[in-house]
Amino acid sequence: MHRRLLTLALAAAAVAAPAFAQQSQPAPAQPAATTHAANPATVNGHRYNQQQHIANGVQSGQLTAGETRRLENREANVNREVRADRTANGGRLTPQERQQINHQQSNLNHSIYNDKHNANQAHYGNNQVGQRRANQQNRVANGIRNGSMTPGEAARAENRQQSINRQAGADRAANGGRLTPQEHGQINRRQNNASRQIYREKHNGNRAPR
Repeated sequence: MHRRLLTLALAAAAVAAPAFAQQSQPAPAQPAATTHAANPATVNGHRYNQQQHIANGVQSGQLTAGETRRLENREANVNREVRADRTANGGRLTPQERQQINHQQSNLNHSIYNDKHNANQAHYGNNQVGQRRANQQNRVANGIRNGSMTPGEAARAENRQQSINRQAGADRAANGGRLTPQEHGQINRRQNNASRQIYREKHNGNRAPR
């Protein structure tokens, strides 16, 4: 009789153990929150997202230095208008001002898309000068992306790069596709000056509006 009771007790414990283990297991971890673009419904969110689109275009070569210069000049103009409107209205935008800014930003957004998908591409070439140009563009792109370069600063940096690119193209066209040692030296000096200016603009404390 005692043996039979002991056998039944052991069988019951064996059945209960898996159920208890299943109940005591911790709940599965929730996936980490993903990072999303800023809210495009706000003026600041629209500005942030546009700068990310421009930075991606610069880094991928979809935007040339000249295209980036024009886009960033327009972005800087919109930012000045937003700042002036807010200053005149106690830090806020009126509904009419907000509508006008949204219209300008929408037009700029179309221009960014068109410039990134046209036939113009930044081609640097597999050489020392080309690699230097690519490195400079990557630094500008990073400054645009993290906000350490304002649109006005990025426009000036790209204006310098466009000027250097034109000089290199003209020199090559005059010399059968190559640069003379003297031309190499001059291009490098201009790139050194541009590099120092990029560094100063990324570390001067000015930040792109967010």
